[in-house]
Amino acid sequence: MARRSVLFSPGDDGEKLRKAAASDADVIVYDLEDAVVPDAKPAARETVREALSDVVPASPELCVRVNPVGSGAEADLAVVLDGPAPDSVMLPKTRDASDVRKLASLLESHGADCPVLALVESAAGILHAEGIAAAAATDALVFGAEDLAGDIGATRTVSGQEVSHARQHVVLAARAAGVSPIDTHYPQFDDLDGLRAETETAVGLGYDGKLAIHPAQAPVINDAFTPDKTRVEWAERILDARDAANGGVFVVDGEMIDAPQVKQAIRIIERAGIGRE
Repeated sequence: MARRSVLFSPGDDGEKLRKAAASDADVIVYDLEDAVVPDAKPAARETVREALSDVVPASPELCVRVNPVGSGAEADLAVVLDGPAPDSVMLPKTRDASDVRKLASLLESHGADCPVLALVESAAGILHAEGIAAAAATDALVFGAEDLAGDIGATRTVSGQEVSHARQHVVLAARAAGVSPIDTHYPQFDDLDGLRAETETAVGLGYDGKLAIHPAQAPVINDAFTPDKTRVEWAERILDARDAANGGVFVVDGEMIDAPQVKQAIRIIERAGIGRE
């Protein structure tokens, strides 16, 4: 399934949760962690459970960001999973693979089979990204730059140089494990030109999607992750030539084509939503 835009919505605001489900985002994250102050979390759990019950079929993927394992995830799931299960669960502050396994065990105890979107946003999480991505329940590895910068004492800049190594490491870890990498959010929600440039950088790095904090960001992110006509035509020529070569060496547009270009072509076709391999 496409996870180009992953939009957060505060779990203590039922109206926003329902509006978010009608947005252009591929994934809506009902947030029980950072978006909700501690005193409001018990009521927010009830609100999220009710919102999951109200959403009609054919809506975007519905994800719930629980609190970290050992710091509220158990209480979150006890209430939320008393109703319809979400399509996925996001685990914040993931430090290592054991966190994913603990969450998966909690989900299993409630009879829920939800894939985990593991958010790595600390020095420990980045350094253990390979193991986190390879955990059986992990379906996507999510990069959180803001918390990471705070954890390592870095100063956030427009260029993002201070988190560039970690940002690229997340892609490598995700691809090595065969899961989807999702990039950090762009905090200036009203700067759509900046968002587009930042998202195009994420596309170039190999990310499959990007976090969003405002509904207006979703269309920009979706468009950036959707290949244009020229790229799709190039990919189709590659795959047509591959099929015609029947395993042999082949040339497209004067270039000798090898496995890396074929993989890139397949990914472009997948992002364009065209059904072929």
